[in-house]
Amino acid sequence: MTTIGQISLGVTDDVRAGEFWRRALGYVRRPPRFEGDDWIVLEPPPGRAGLAPAMDVSETRAEDFPRTHLDLSAEDRDLDDEADRPAALGARRVDRSRHPENPRPEVPAFVVLADPEGNRFCVEGRRRGPEGLRARPSGR
Repeated sequence: MTTIGQISLGVTDDVRAGEFWRRALGYVRRPPRFEGDDWIVLEPPPGRAGLAPAMDVSETRAEDFPRTHLDLSAEDRDLDDEADRPAALGARRVDRSRHPENPRPEVPAFVVLADPEGNRFCVEGRRRGPEGLRARPSGR
């Protein structure tokens, strides 16, 4: 059966994008597979599960509402604290006009961000603050 080997992101600055995602995910850069292999591919550290994001130079603009994007899990950490980590690395919170601010209690909440290249991604999880909610700016 076929499996997903990596997720490819089009970026204008592959070095900047690779460094952002390496730090945001705690991943390591995969060595080039052959001479001249200039793709930046990141992998989870040994013993940790996860898909490999790859950066390839593209001249097209990032979409405001892409049909495909990365969903990151805050796992057992507070959603807002975990969303603040990529923001501190250069991501920005984006308009959530198509998504409810507070979904039903049984549904994990999420924060929509854009990486420094403008590629959208979400961080999903549970809010651990007072009453499970903490006000955060939408960061248009």
